[in-house]
Amino acid sequence: MEKKANILMQRYELGRILGHGTFAKVYHARNLKTGETVAIKVIDKEKVLKVGLIDQIKREISVMRLVRYPNVVQLFEVMASKSKIYFAMEYVKGGELFNKVARGKLKEDAARKYFQQLIGAVDFCHSRGVYHRDLKPENLLLDENGNLKVSDFGLSALGESCRNDGLLHTTCGTPAYVAPEVINKKGYDGAKADIWSCGVVLFVLLAGFLPFQDSNLMEMYRKITKGEFRCPNWFSPEVRKLLSKILDPNPHTRITIAKIKENPWFKKGYRPVEQSKPQEKEDRITVDMIAMDVHNAFSQDAADLYSTSSSSSSSFSEKIGEGKSEYSMKPTYMNAFDIISMSQGFDLSRLFEKEKNRNSESRFTSTKTASAIVSKFEEIAENERFKVKKMDSLVKLQGKKEGRKGHLSINAEIFEVTPSFHMVEVKKASGDTLEYNEFCNQELKPSLKDIVWAWQGGEQPPLQPNLLNNEAFRV
Repeated sequence: MEKKANILMQRYELGRILGHGTFAKVYHARNLKTGETVAIKVIDKEKVLKVGLIDQIKREISVMRLVRYPNVVQLFEVMASKSKIYFAMEYVKGGELFNKVARGKLKEDAARKYFQQLIGAVDFCHSRGVYHRDLKPENLLLDENGNLKVSDFGLSALGESCRNDGLLHTTCGTPAYVAPEVINKKGYDGAKADIWSCGVVLFVLLAGFLPFQDSNLMEMYRKITKGEFRCPNWFSPEVRKLLSKILDPNPHTRITIAKIKENPWFKKGYRPVEQSKPQEKEDRITVDMIAMDVHNAFSQDAADLYSTSSSSSSSFSEKIGEGKSEYSMKPTYMNAFDIISMSQGFDLSRLFEKEKNRNSESRFTSTKTASAIVSKFEEIAENERFKVKKMDSLVKLQGKKEGRKGHLSINAEIFEVTPSFHMVEVKKASGDTLEYNEFCNQELKPSLKDIVWAWQGGEQPPLQPNLLNNEAFRV
């Protein structure tokens, strides 16, 4: 009876737990048909629904299907029950690369081998329009032969997720490994940001410690922004030169992967991975496989949040990434980076911008629901004769009357800190700043008093310290 209870979907026999997190557990398992050892990731649907991580799971499915490569952990199939989602994945028995580094720095040849495999895997991901965005030794696994495997694509992005400016805008990753432009929050090239993280990984492998580390978070971000790091004396001149090109704080002059592969230090002993013809055949049916996997995972009890059927005019990419929702408005989910940068005392904008007009933006927090906040803005718009446009997490108020500098336009973006706590950022999109300030002080703020918990700079702090300890703010 006990053995029967450990059989999953009549396909896999579950064994011991390999690891667990807030929303998932990973089990050692065996494919009953082939006898192959696999890892089964079990995700709790209810938990991811509560914290709004559905899009992240969908994106992880689609990305892992797209990047079938020897140095990337492979996703075999996706299954689901009413309450759980199951990923059947390649079992990588060597553990995390982090465990090796924790015992001390690596020899140069060993570090170079791992770096070569990392660059090869990242280059392949980029060729498929996938940007990892959380590259670090903890997310790099080793197989029984000591070969590197990139894992954990939960924070990854697809090329289709870029906005009209061609850049990504979601601030995510692990603070010590993120590129300066990611912290900047003005948009970034996913490929350039991944290259920076690869450089930090190389430094850690060779040094045994981080290049940008400080107990003071602001000071660490300042070092990252300026690209201030010091190589230990055991680093060879060739490595120092390569790292200076990778950890270039200017993404426009940062070295590309193509140039990294041409570097003499990198090329020593390098053996590129050759893709076979069967792989090309798999690539041609990837979109169908992805669509089926997403259907399997979410069609049973999440139909009200995600429709598995689409018209011929709807693109698949709009339904899985950071793109726009075609169903209902939903607030932007805030992660730890957003909280740090928006909280008083942690405003990082002065590190990146010489001047900024702070009179044209303000923030407030509310314990009301997102729909209640939107309704309030609609009420204000009706009273003040604005046109209202809702798009994803954004409410746009477009003035009907022309002012001194054209029509006044105001954007209000809603961020979800927790399901019962929201932050709203109000900005002037166009028009006269003086007219904007008069409207905010005389009309907007008094009208919002029923839903506002605190305005930025008010007597009450806009964010309570204990919110930073909430499990939803894992980075």
